[in-house]
Amino acid sequence: MKKEVVEQFQEKVSELLIRHRSILDSLTKFQESVSRINRAIAKSVTHCGCLSISASKQSCPPGAQLKDCRKYMDSHLSGSLCEECREIITEELGNHIFYLAALCHLLDLDLNEVFEEEFARVSVLGYFHLS
Repeated sequence: MKKEVVEQFQEKVSELLIRHRSILDSLTKFQESVSRINRAIAKSVTHCGCLSISASKQSCPPGAQLKDCRKYMDSHLSGSLCEECREIITEELGNHIFYLAALCHLLDLDLNEVFEEEFARVSVLGYFHLS
C-alpha cells in the first residue's frame, strides 16, 4: 500500500471520529468488527454455501524443514467466495481497518509506521515470527 494512501486514510478516519472518539468506543467497535468478519465468513459456508470447510489435523512429515511445512498445510477451505459474500466480507474487513486506523489515531500512532515495522519484523524473523 502506498504510504500516502495509508496517511490519507488515517487522516480521513480521524476527521470522521465523532461518536467513537473515546478509546473505549473504538476498542469495542474494533472487537465487534472482528466478530462481524467471522460471522460473514461463517455465513458464506452455512447460508450461501460458496465456501465449505473440511478441517483435520495438520501435520508435517518428521524431519521436514520448517520452510517446507507450508507444502503440507491446508487452509481447510474449498470453493471460492461468490460476488455477494466477497462484497460483504470486503466491507467488514474495511470496517475493521477503519477502527484499526481510529485506534492508531487515538493512541498517536502512525498506521503506516505500524505496517512498516511489522513488515520489517516479518522480513527479518521469517518463519520464526510465527507464534
